[in-house]
Amino acid sequence: MIAQKSKYALRALLALARAGPGETVQIGTIAAREAIPKKFLEQILLDLKHAGLVVSRRGQHGGYRLLRRPEDIAFGEVLRILEGPFVPLACLANDGDQRCADCRDDRFCAVRRVFAKVAAASGEILDGTTLADFLHEPPETAAGTPDSPGSKRASIILLKR
Repeated sequence: MIAQKSKYALRALLALARAGPGETVQIGTIAAREAIPKKFLEQILLDLKHAGLVVSRRGQHGGYRLLRRPEDIAFGEVLRILEGPFVPLACLANDGDQRCADCRDDRFCAVRRVFAKVAAASGEILDGTTLADFLHEPPETAAGTPDSPGSKRASIILLKR
């Protein structure tokens, strides 16, 4: 599960991407449109600024804008900036260099092998999804549902055997 901070960061970056190339958007505008607490958004944008994803401009016409094209900002990059490695098991972090305390031999650990596949598939999806992929979709409402009732969303359903 991703942290609320990452979810807000992605929504803020999408708002900046929708503004258009070189356009600045004020924090208050993003906060209101995306239903993000303004003080929290300030912290998030500062983290994204330090990571080189956004730049700020002061003054009456100031605000934030993307530093790179939406096509060049992947969801996976944003999550790693804010949360570190996106892995479901600690033993898979840092290229899988550490073994779990209760694991006898990580080469034969079925749990590790399954979740390594999960991590690889998730990484492929997150790294292959950019801000540009969502520029032509309607913005989501505060409740997290699309504005248009007939819009299609991909779902993952887990079934117990």
